[in-house]
Amino acid sequence: MSKATVLVTGGAGFIGSHVVERLLQQGHSVRVFDSLVEQVHRGAGPRYVPADAEFIRGDVRDRQSLAKALRGVDQVVHLASEVGVGQSMYEVSRYVDANTGGTGVLLDIIANDKTDVGRIVVASSMSIYGEGAYRCAEHGLMAPRLRPEPQLKARQWDPRCPECGAALSPVPTAEDKALLPTSVYAISKMDQELLCLSVGAAYGIDVVALRYFNSYGPRQALSNPYTGVAAIFSGRLLNGRAPLAFEDGQQLRDFIDVRDVARATALALESETATGQALNIGVGSPLTIMQVAQLLATRLGVDVEPEVTGKYRAGDIRHCWADPTRAEKLLGFTAEIPLEAGVGELIDWVSSQTADDRVDNAYAELGQRGLAV
Repeated sequence: MSKATVLVTGGAGFIGSHVVERLLQQGHSVRVFDSLVEQVHRGAGPRYVPADAEFIRGDVRDRQSLAKALRGVDQVVHLASEVGVGQSMYEVSRYVDANTGGTGVLLDIIANDKTDVGRIVVASSMSIYGEGAYRCAEHGLMAPRLRPEPQLKARQWDPRCPECGAALSPVPTAEDKALLPTSVYAISKMDQELLCLSVGAAYGIDVVALRYFNSYGPRQALSNPYTGVAAIFSGRLLNGRAPLAFEDGQQLRDFIDVRDVARATALALESETATGQALNIGVGSPLTIMQVAQLLATRLGVDVEPEVTGKYRAGDIRHCWADPTRAEKLLGFTAEIPLEAGVGELIDWVSSQTADDRVDNAYAELGQRGLAV
């Protein structure tokens, strides 16, 4: 494996810091470019950037700073992104500007300036699917759109067949499912993926898009109410408060340890067979939101039952988990860390942290805007 100089945008964050560590262990030279968004980092600086990595504080929308960071770089891992489905629905400009616009600046530099970039790995998201894949007993495989408002108001949570109205059975979601993103965040992640794949193909740059599923592990921002559900629930439990589960808490998701995510990302920098492809990065077996909340409460030793709100949020989907076949075939990647072991690492880290629980304020904001009913 040849050693490269790799720029990791968003490399001071949750997933990014684990990717940086992995690449350093493999002998690469790593440069981190991160704006240290206050909502995530709380003014604490680049806490998780190793001393062996070069750190540059900058925003991907700042062409001059990003162009400087790209000098001498062979490969880019593009993770920089505003994260949060709910918040994206009322901070529309911020999310589109940072995610779509920032990716546009990155690609504009690569397309028009003299850079050495030969490969880009871009962080996409399972959110771009919208609802996951389903099967109707009569009509076969289905890709349903958002559940109708009258159905949600009636608290009938599971999608129904658009052809016959029968109940649909969720199945693993493969990469060839139609992309039907249901939030501003998801649309901006789809933009990032498609922009990188398109420009890469035009300029002969190897691009791999990784559709991350629900990542969990140490270093998630526990005080950010728009981060991953495992971190949100952990933050609530640390404060002796009940995790809040929307709908009936039976939504199915695919939870993958961040160390597996980092390993998949490093593999994507090497693979010749995955170029030009979008790949699911997940475990391939789902858990309900309630199962995750109960597991975290048990492992933290907190005697607090999750609260099922019976409410729903605009743009929320019901079920989605990965079909990981393509990543196994093209990257040689399968998730290795079982949830029991991964949650143990998460709990060890969470137990040493303090969390400012801002979930109530965030959900009140959604409610005031009619985005949580």
